[in-house]
Amino acid sequence: MQSTSNVAIVLFDDVEVLDFCGPFEVFSVAGQLGAPFKIVTIAEKMRPVLARNGLSVNPDHPLSDAPESQIVLVPGGPGTRREMNNVAIIDWIRDRSKTADLVLSVCTGALLLAKAGLLDGLEATTHWAAIDLLRKIAPSTTVRADRRYVDNGRIICSAGVAAGIDMSLHVVERLAGAEIATKTAGQMEYPWPASV
Repeated sequence: MQSTSNVAIVLFDDVEVLDFCGPFEVFSVAGQLGAPFKIVTIAEKMRPVLARNGLSVNPDHPLSDAPESQIVLVPGGPGTRREMNNVAIIDWIRDRSKTADLVLSVCTGALLLAKAGLLDGLEATTHWAAIDLLRKIAPSTTVRADRRYVDNGRIICSAGVAAGIDMSLHVVERLAGAEIATKTAGQMEYPWPASV
């Protein structure tokens, strides 16, 4: 990986805070250590997003003006149940998946990937409490309840909440090398490598 990779993190009301903040921290720290990541946050509209438990977050771009991104990350949280039926979000994820190098989900963000048709025929995981729902809405997907993350090549899913940090470190290792991933985890005082 040589040129800068935009990492677009999708935000919506009732998004789980650590689902997006954990990966945000991983890619930010890796960037400070020399990996070419630039993080942008995307939301349907340019207004504060109220994350789970009331944290207010200001997105960088609306869907309509989001920059091209090599990595798209879709977090989870209670808001995914609503966003599964939000045509604007689902269409944006589906559209951007055609040009992104990687599409990542954390926790119940996998439900949005499933609704966009991105998990058909693949393996996936999600938060333990949403395993049955993912199996229901993605019947052609092999849902792995025993994995912290599942790497299908272009599509990578992680289990709940903190597992998004493991997945993000895995992506950093894949794209920028084991040394940067190990230094990133060390800077964050996060145990790495983790077993998948």
